[in-house]
Amino acid sequence: MENNILVTGAAGFIGANFAEYFVAKHPDYKVVVVDKLTYAGNMDNLKNVIDKIIFEKADICDFEKMTEIFEKYDINGVIHFAAESHVDNSIKTPFIFTQTNVLGTHTLLEVAKRKWGEGSLNKFMHISTDEVYGALGEDGFFTEMSPIKPSSPYSASKASSDLLVKAYHETYKMNINITNCSNNYGPYQHNEKLIPHMIKLALNDEKLPVYGTGMNVRDWLYVEDHCEAIDIVYHNGKNGERYNVGGHNEKRNIEIVKLILKHLNKPESLISFVEDRKGHDFRYAIDPTKISTQLGWLPKTKFEDGIIKTIDWYVSHPEWLK
Repeated sequence: MENNILVTGAAGFIGANFAEYFVAKHPDYKVVVVDKLTYAGNMDNLKNVIDKIIFEKADICDFEKMTEIFEKYDINGVIHFAAESHVDNSIKTPFIFTQTNVLGTHTLLEVAKRKWGEGSLNKFMHISTDEVYGALGEDGFFTEMSPIKPSSPYSASKASSDLLVKAYHETYKMNINITNCSNNYGPYQHNEKLIPHMIKLALNDEKLPVYGTGMNVRDWLYVEDHCEAIDIVYHNGKNGERYNVGGHNEKRNIEIVKLILKHLNKPESLISFVEDRKGHDFRYAIDPTKISTQLGWLPKTKFEDGIIKTIDWYVSHPEWLK
């Protein structure tokens, strides 16, 4: 049987990196990419693989179009990245997040179920976030058994989509996996996100706005390591299981900003502390024991190396910071 895989949202940050990783690792697969090309999707992100994939511009909420694509390419596997993902935007325009993240995921699940039939072994893999777990204090880690306690419209929409995926496994015996990852960094990330945004501002000698005191903690994962984890879970993950994917690279936001300034030889006087974000979670940190012990995955990139590679990439690709 041919491996005809649908990758949604691959004109975005993680999806584009994954497309590059996957077509190099699995040249025998037919990879069909679906992306709506919103502001966060950029065809330039796919220029290195455009001759190795099939691209369809489409909205994952469009049931008829998704059905057409599943039939046209005989899709027998899904890796679902497509999502609205910027927390600040979810606070301002929450309905867009419900539409894309919840209804879009539900559309894909229902189309896949109808195409494959109940109990099919075809894999539906859903890429989610550690933010569905809410916030941590100074100690502890998120595990796959942590309660779902989202704090923002974004994380609530992702938690809802996680639950829908799980429900299709329980109700229709769909072969699913869910991955919940920590903050990713690396090439192709939209400049609304912390690291590319701060690089852009620093390069232009503009003020770098930091929420609150900058003491919020995030666990950072280099995007290529995340792509490897997704590939491993897609091929080897146990039916119905959730896997947390983390980097064990906890850093305070202010540390990240200062490191960027130092590497770019810019003064810390550019830092400007601003009013904190509404519902700003204090700390995220993932325990990746399950994926490590069951599937043999561990992150390979030390943060100290990955962040320098990332800064240098944006400096040499200024078009991504426009």
